[in-house]
Amino acid sequence: MSEARAATEKLQAELHGLGITSAYDVGDDATISVWIGLVVRYRDGFYHWREGPAKRRHPDTDPAGCAMRVARRFKELQADIPLWWDDLVRKLRGKPAQDYP
Repeated sequence: MSEARAATEKLQAELHGLGITSAYDVGDDATISVWIGLVVRYRDGFYHWREGPAKRRHPDTDPAGCAMRVARRFKELQADIPLWWDDLVRKLRGKPAQDYP
């Protein structure tokens, strides 16, 4: 198992413990998508996470601390969805098909 894979699995377990069950590995063993536009990537001993224009980093020795920060931001975003979110959703999902968003 690669270092990146082990680090992202630890983070994902911590996020799951905090109730963030929708986070998933995007398939490269180093990136977790928490919510549309909120992504955590492991590189060089740090979790780098970004959401919109904001960029943060957290040491890999503290996946629980990183998970708490990411989960807090996730909950803030869901409580007060930023204006850029709708534009990003439209761009990533494309046009609705019949009644489906």
